Amino acid sequence: MTIDQLTSFFGWMSVLSIAFLLVATIGLIVLRPVAVRLHSSLFSLSEDALNSAYFNYLANLKILTLIFCVAPWLALKLM
Repeated sequence: MTIDQLTSFFGWMSVLSIAFLLVATIGLIVLRPVAVRLHSSLFSLSEDALNSAYFNYLANLKILTLIFCVAPWLALKLM
């Protein structure tokens, strides 16, 4: 693989990952009552614990996206 192909790959992977992050964030904002009701009945968790779990999920997803998608793309673009 050439550097141009890798740059293109990581660029598209970044776009898809960021799009998924946005969809997940908007989905949790819009569908929070439904998600809390469903997850609290499935896992016997309080609403506060679920809000913390949702926040941790989005934070971890953002960190993974930045480390494994955006950072390699940016490094390849700077080469």
